[in-house]
Amino acid sequence: MAHRALAIALLPAIELRVLAVLGFPPALLFYGDSFAFLREELTPGTTRPSGYSLLLALLRPAHSLTLVTVLQHLLGLALAIGVYALLRRRGLPGWGATLLVTPLLYDEFLVLLEHMIMADAIFIVLVTAAVALIVWRVTPATAAVGGALLGLAGITRTIGLPLLLLTAAYLLIRRYGWRPLVALVVAGAIPLGAYATWAKVEKGKFALTEADGNFLWSRTMSFADCDVIKPPERLAVLCPQMPVEQRPYPPYWLWESFSPLLKVPGTANRNQLAGEFARAAILAQPGGYLGAVATDLKQLLRWERTAVDEKTPYKFPAAERPISASVRGVAESYEAGPAATRVVEPFAGWLRAYQRFGYVPFPLLMLGLVAALALAVARRRWDALLPALAALALVVAPPFLAAFDVRYVIPAIPLVCLALGLTLARGEGSGPGRRSSRSKREAVSSIAT
Repeated sequence: MAHRALAIALLPAIELRVLAVLGFPPALLFYGDSFAFLREELTPGTTRPSGYSLLLALLRPAHSLTLVTVLQHLLGLALAIGVYALLRRRGLPGWGATLLVTPLLYDEFLVLLEHMIMADAIFIVLVTAAVALIVWRVTPATAAVGGALLGLAGITRTIGLPLLLLTAAYLLIRRYGWRPLVALVVAGAIPLGAYATWAKVEKGKFALTEADGNFLWSRTMSFADCDVIKPPERLAVLCPQMPVEQRPYPPYWLWESFSPLLKVPGTANRNQLAGEFARAAILAQPGGYLGAVATDLKQLLRWERTAVDEKTPYKFPAAERPISASVRGVAESYEAGPAATRVVEPFAGWLRAYQRFGYVPFPLLMLGLVAALALAVARRRWDALLPALAALALVVAPPFLAAFDVRYVIPAIPLVCLALGLTLARGEGSGPGRRSSRSKREAVSSIAT
């Protein structure tokens, strides 16, 4: 059996996801974000794009959060199988390809995100599928599908936008021709343009969100000193009043009552002023900005993702979490019944125990990313550079634009596995240079015979 190793590896991976479905019905809910996605009225999001809300709206007639999580679990498994198939096509043996997709099958955080009503699992599938498709074969058709997937990723999480530009640069630098490049860009622009047009009609602004300035401003709260920045009066209201050493982590400045951001009236006006303040702060204190980013990135060296006693939403809960009255109706309307996460033992306990050790530590993930980049250059496996650089962008960008979050690193896992596999594969990647070398060898062989 050619795929025996994968079949054996799939069985426990399926069991983990069955434990999630049985142990935490109907789904895990994340603070206010899940309820924003579940709202019945479809409008462009203010702080996040509503691409995931559109998917939930398609599934709403079933009135089943379990259907949503089961679909996300199946897509996660399908993604691992797809990466495995690509690596086998490139010449890796079955056991080797299976080993490389093991993190996709078994990482507890991927299982958790698949079981959560959040955009992350869908985002991971869209990005990895797009990159894998482009790496597999570059034609106008595959470039168009890849571009459309990246465009959908961009309206699911805005951090996907740079990946469309990165992929376009990859096609341009590797000289695949203008047809695939145009197909990628046009196909990617269609969902992005359609969403931004929807936002223009609904909110009067052609954009994906109205919070990019807010997030960047919250980033500067780690170091901003208005005595140094000397902002004009209209921006001075955004100056923090706390000493730097007492300031909370950047995301708290977006929501908590102490934040001066909440004193600025008007969503669009607030976002514009916050962006202006943030740019002024970065220009006035570039060292402080880079220092804050570096401090965040040091968390990638932490072996444990979350400590045993650490309070975090990124754990399978030990007890039921009642939904607050302000959003209970939103979830119960979607579910057409009780929607709070239930904890069913012993299944929940088994998954909580697995969560203690069933993950790829970030230092190993970063080591894999560095190895993939180095091997891609050393072995001239340029096809491996696209997933490796995409993974790097996903890991590094959030601390520059907002703040570090464990959840933001997880989309890099399948891309790093794919990149490593491509650097180790025996088969040649598609590309003008390789096709031309192959043609020359065939010509020489023909002459010789």
